[in-house]
Amino acid sequence: MPDSATPLRKDAHLDLCAADDVQPASNSTLLECVHLVHCAMPELSLADVDLSTPWWGKTLKAPLLVTGMTGGSDRARSVNRDLALVAERRGLAFGVGSQRAMAEHPELARTFAVRDIAPTILLLGNIGLRQGITLGVDGVRRLMDAIGADGMALHLNAGQELTQPEGDRDFRGGYSLVQALSAALGERFLVKETGCGLSPDVARRLADCGVRTLDVSGLGGTSWVRVEQLRLKDGPAHEVGELFSGWGIPTAAAVATVRRVVGPHIRLIASGGLRNGLEAAKALALGADIAGMALPLFRAQQAGGVAAAELAVDAVVRALAQALLLTGSRNVAELRTQPKVVAGPLKDWMGSL
Repeated sequence: MPDSATPLRKDAHLDLCAADDVQPASNSTLLECVHLVHCAMPELSLADVDLSTPWWGKTLKAPLLVTGMTGGSDRARSVNRDLALVAERRGLAFGVGSQRAMAEHPELARTFAVRDIAPTILLLGNIGLRQGITLGVDGVRRLMDAIGADGMALHLNAGQELTQPEGDRDFRGGYSLVQALSAALGERFLVKETGCGLSPDVARRLADCGVRTLDVSGLGGTSWVRVEQLRLKDGPAHEVGELFSGWGIPTAAAVATVRRVVGPHIRLIASGGLRNGLEAAKALALGADIAGMALPLFRAQQAGGVAAAELAVDAVVRALAQALLLTGSRNVAELRTQPKVVAGPLKDWMGSL
């Protein structure tokens, strides 16, 4: 049996994300600074709007990823399976949470297993930087293959780890690992942040290492620093966690500035605080290829199971399609060419990075 601390920690994360203030009110994605320009004469039928998006040899029905959240406990298994089933039914991509628990306790692999109920989804495995260095390329590949994933995400979460009492403190050797995984896995490898955002300089260097898919996962949604701080209750680490709960690059700023430096050939995922289809449209208009979200779908699942999560996804897809039509766009590629207004702090971020 696994050390009971692992499932307990995973369930504590889920409890906090289901109910507590894991989204500090002072944080913002800055997507409110993006204004899509209304087209009063779109000359389109809603049926003309095509949201289909190719990715790694599969075609998503909409450019949406249910981003990796959890795994490692029975409750996490239920979340993964319910949301993977929704992704299967709606033709979306799906990612599991960190497979660290599975790497340390192979018997927990079942909490990440979704292929039996979601045979056709684009499925992403997930491991953290420090664990990836320890496991090496072959170990990371084994984690991916063990759940039948189409590709593997390497997540960067230094902010969370530094706040977590049992977290990592050494983040050296990351670029060497990224280069090795890029060479071994090719396009079926992505690097993602976890709520603090990717800067243009880091994104450029990752691209130089061969990475072809990046998830900016910016500031503005769930703060995993805040999640760990809420677990701590009190003490110096709690105080420092609160201080850094607003640390990061807002999602809109990360998308716009990373796209500018990596060019059109890198697939870009916008996650971090996206809560509806209009925000997804804004992120896509800024240059993302895929919009990722987790918390609103998780909370819907917690409130009403698969049926509620399906309704939440349907609302996102409907709003995204409506945003395209109201800008006169048949598809995401056309949306990017339409006029948009960028104002306020986002304009400052884009001018400074």
